Amino acid sequence: MVNEEIRAREVRLIGADGEQLGIKPIREALQIAYDANLDLVNVAPTAKPPVCRIMDYGKYRYEMQKKEKEARKNQKIVDLKEVRFSATIEEHDFQTKLRNVTKFLKDGDKVKCSVRFRGREITHASIGQKVLERVAKESEELCVVERKPKLEGRSMIMILSPKPQ
Repeated sequence: MVNEEIRAREVRLIGADGEQLGIKPIREALQIAYDANLDLVNVAPTAKPPVCRIMDYGKYRYEMQKKEKEARKNQKIVDLKEVRFSATIEEHDFQTKLRNVTKFLKDGDKVKCSVRFRGREITHASIGQKVLERVAKESEELCVVERKPKLEGRSMIMILSPKPQ
């Protein structure tokens, strides 16, 4: 809240250069801010009495927007990539898909490894589980198993996340 929006009777006032001016009535605090050609900004509305600071509110808002923009620019969005295996996968196909898994993990993305069971393959779910455990074992230096292999419907799913640096 700024200037006339502040509804408290008294406020703890902080000056433009950061010095404590003590507890003042709201009218006096507003007058001090207007004399300095600045705004009275409520920085801690829940405190008893509320803490207000004398500052240039437009400049303050600009600085906050700049900080938020910088923070958004620096954050990494983690995607969830999926690699599908089959229970009866051949060695070369396995190696190709494993290369994709390691590439995704190096890029900092989570990987959802799934084995889709077709027809009667579901009766031998342990074969699919061995495939997923082998993927986890061969990429263990890059990742942490976030979710162990678990059967959901006709597919078995495991989630790998990259190791923190």
